Amino acid sequence: MAADLSSLLNASKALTSHLARPDLPSVNLSLDQIEAQSRRLVSRQPGTSADAGRANYLLAQAHVDAPALANSIAHLNTQTTFSPLQALQDTDVAGYLRHAHEQNLISTIEEGRRETQEEFYRVLEDRGRRDWEARKKRVFEQLGARVGGENRAVADLKKSTHGKNLLSASVGPAPTLQMQSKMMAYDRVVSDLNASRLRGTSYPIVHALVQASQSTNADPRLQQTTQNFHVLAKITGEPASLPPLSHAGAHILNAPLIERKFARAYLGDPESREAVELRRQIAKGAREALEEQYWDVIERTIQTRATEARLGGDPSVANKMRAYIFLRHYHNGAWEERIEILAGQPLWARLFYLVRTGHAQEALEEATRFQGAIENRESSFISHLRAWVESADRRLPKPHRDQLHAAYNAHMLHSATADPFKLALYKLMGKIDPARRSVAQVTVTTEDWLWFQLSMVDEGEFGGLRGLAEVLLSYGERHFDGVPGQKGAKRGVWAGVLLMCGQFERAVAALWDHHETEVEAVHLAIALAYHGLLRVPSRAETSDVTPLTLSNASPPALSLSTLVWRYIRQFVKMDAREALQYVYCVCLSADQPGGVGKEQVENAWELVRRIIVLANTGQAWEELVGGFRPDGTRFSGAIEQNAPLLKLDDTREYNEHILNRAAKSSEEADRIPEAIKLYNLAGDYTTVISVLAQALGNTLAQPSVDEKARTVERTAADVLRHYERTNRAVGRERDAVIRMLRVREAMDAKDAGRVESALELMESTDLIPMDGDVAKITKRAEEFRELPDALQRNLQTFLALTMDVLAAVHQKVKASSLPDATRQATLAALRKKSRSLIIFAGNLKYRMSPDVYSYLARLDVEIAL
Repeated sequence: MAADLSSLLNASKALTSHLARPDLPSVNLSLDQIEAQSRRLVSRQPGTSADAGRANYLLAQAHVDAPALANSIAHLNTQTTFSPLQALQDTDVAGYLRHAHEQNLISTIEEGRRETQEEFYRVLEDRGRRDWEARKKRVFEQLGARVGGENRAVADLKKSTHGKNLLSASVGPAPTLQMQSKMMAYDRVVSDLNASRLRGTSYPIVHALVQASQSTNADPRLQQTTQNFHVLAKITGEPASLPPLSHAGAHILNAPLIERKFARAYLGDPESREAVELRRQIAKGAREALEEQYWDVIERTIQTRATEARLGGDPSVANKMRAYIFLRHYHNGAWEERIEILAGQPLWARLFYLVRTGHAQEALEEATRFQGAIENRESSFISHLRAWVESADRRLPKPHRDQLHAAYNAHMLHSATADPFKLALYKLMGKIDPARRSVAQVTVTTEDWLWFQLSMVDEGEFGGLRGLAEVLLSYGERHFDGVPGQKGAKRGVWAGVLLMCGQFERAVAALWDHHETEVEAVHLAIALAYHGLLRVPSRAETSDVTPLTLSNASPPALSLSTLVWRYIRQFVKMDAREALQYVYCVCLSADQPGGVGKEQVENAWELVRRIIVLANTGQAWEELVGGFRPDGTRFSGAIEQNAPLLKLDDTREYNEHILNRAAKSSEEADRIPEAIKLYNLAGDYTTVISVLAQALGNTLAQPSVDEKARTVERTAADVLRHYERTNRAVGRERDAVIRMLRVREAMDAKDAGRVESALELMESTDLIPMDGDVAKITKRAEEFRELPDALQRNLQTFLALTMDVLAAVHQKVKASSLPDATRQATLAALRKKSRSLIIFAGNLKYRMSPDVYSYLARLDVEIAL
């Protein structure tokens, strides 16, 4: 039996002998020991079995067989995941192709999903980065951060707002010298604009901005921002010829007003006939601007390569085009591939370039000159071209379009050798296949491509200009301007693209996003607002982060007031009058419906008040707000003179919305002299005296007198002299101001050692009775609480000052060489006054510091001795 068991053990070991590893020890444990070790291992992971059991229990309640699913997963074979469900025979070609097709679809879907996911995260990251940059820029702009610490304006604003609303009212760092030069060139245009508005005449602002842009650039024709202004001039149809800037509006004084000319069409119903006509005008103007730009390129190219061009003595458009095409497309003795030669000439290229540069009539004349050669190839082309050139909106009648489409589809669409310029001409005239937005060898530059899109736009098909805008927005800024910092990156191209497709607010925002084009952004916005081509958001929709407001429910809008303030904050303290010129432009949108226009006017008033508070004081400040001459007559300031630009109809509105509220802000900013002057200019004399009383009360309570306190006191003295002469603001407040000024004189006399004068001044205030009449003293103590607050708050100051003066006079009299009788009488009078002061202080219903009572009592004892 033992032998049988031994042989059985050996046989069982032989079953796994091929699995044994000599480097691992064998396990010689009984079944009980193995079970105990297993339980011990499980116990080292607490909760595992319990959690698994609980999970299985919960899944079982939901009719889920967890063990069966686990078993299926364990035995899952993924090798056949992408294999056909049924095995394919080697000869089943159709089955194999079907399976390959399905796998390609699956791979394409997966690749598309992966690319979409990657693009989503890329756009999300880019949007997050741009939002962060915008917010960071907003914070730094409004805080006015400078290297080396906080600037003075921020410190002033902290005082003025007591730490509240700092972002909305602060000013920024001063611009660089180069930036100042550019800003000065543009601000003259804004000043001339406002002068014309006051006269009620038109002003060609866009052409003036073109001149300003050219004056700040070494080569203006190569600057995109200048081209952008030129595009806007074409869109708006402003007069093209301009005299010098100082007389820029002289030649159109009697012309109809162009201010807000397009506002009704642009801000109204986008489906109205006026709005459709405006979009047609935008596309036409942008196209003409690109045509003029390209013609300028052609002329400069011919001038640069005059020898090769061989222009001869014929300066006609056709001859210049012949020379340019030769320079452009003839190389090494041969024309470029696919260019078709008719009658020895590249006629299709010549006709296209004539159309491309805005010489459509010349193109028709050139085609007629070579009519025979053209009709041998395209029999009806010249009739189609004539109908297209002579149509008002560059739109062919339906019969012509049908013939063009038929000819294009028959022998051009799929031809590999068709002349690309002939293809382009057919597409343009028949507006064929607008979805294909480029033609090889024709739309080679951004400007060529844009011109081609604008030429193909039809407001009756494919969404018109708005449809083109959606396509361009899908491309994004990187497609046109390039990546910032990389070689070839440009500034202003994307803004120009947006401008050409009528996305004016986005165009301004695109320029504002880059520091080097911020100046142009502000002035482009003002020009757009002047012509009525800028939509501003309501106050509720205005963003604190970016001037641009985007919403699915409404078209884009741009906060002109936000843009203007961020711009002028750089020089508002240095040149407040120039800053005001920009604020006046905010009211250009006063006619926008829905209550938005009224909000813009209120925003302009707020900016004016902010400038008044922040501007440097002095003669320039008075020239800003007005003032009084030495003889008491009032003169108006620059703001009041330009009140019509702020939609202020009379003096009452000017006082209410500007002066009074600016005075209140100045008072809150602890700029008391300015507040007093503003209240005084507004005719609020009672408030002037009230503010003076409060300010003087604060200065009396100060332990030391600074220059600011002295300024308040001088202002109070000047105001009092004027009011006494004109008998204004009579009452308790004015009396309080007079008393506090005398108290200040008494303090100064005491500090100077003139204690007798100080005592006389304190007695003249009649604040403290000193005649020894207890009944009168008691009554005066009861009446004291009816005095203005500024006097009541300084009670301790008055008592201590008077007692100090009494004690000083007492010491001086005691040490004097007066006759004994006179000295004793004087000392008795001083003791009487001291005793009266103590009685008065004891009868007051105010709680004073025990230290004050102790101090008064000690001095009274010294005087009584």
